[in-house]
Amino acid sequence: MDAKTLVSHAMSSDVLTIGPTHTLREAAARMSARKVGAAVVMDGDQDQPGILTERDILDAIARGQDVDVERVHEHLTADIVVAAPDWPLEKAAAAMVTGGFRHLVVCRGPEVVGMLSVRDIVRVSASETVS
Repeated sequence: MDAKTLVSHAMSSDVLTIGPTHTLREAAARMSARKVGAAVVMDGDQDQPGILTERDILDAIARGQDVDVERVHEHLTADIVVAAPDWPLEKAAAAMVTGGFRHLVVCRGPEVVGMLSVRDIVRVSASETVS
């Protein structure tokens, strides 16, 4: 990866946002329709956004929980890392590896401005290799 490549160059600014009281099935349907592996969860009671991932939904199903009853806020990824758009992509990649995450919510102050996925990092890295 080019040392000058920033999170803002790789992230998706079209972020799926869902509410904390949606059911897991509603969240999964929206994620599937948008072909994304994670959604930002906005909850006015929290000081930062949350994230619900495919893995969070899969874990609930594996525990035998009912996706039509379980609410998103009960299944958020714990201890998320929020990236800034001006972070170098290497810093974001390191945060993903250290935390075991495949997605980072990108915020400018309190505002969600994007989502960065491992796929985004691979896409940028591959395009730099081809160039």
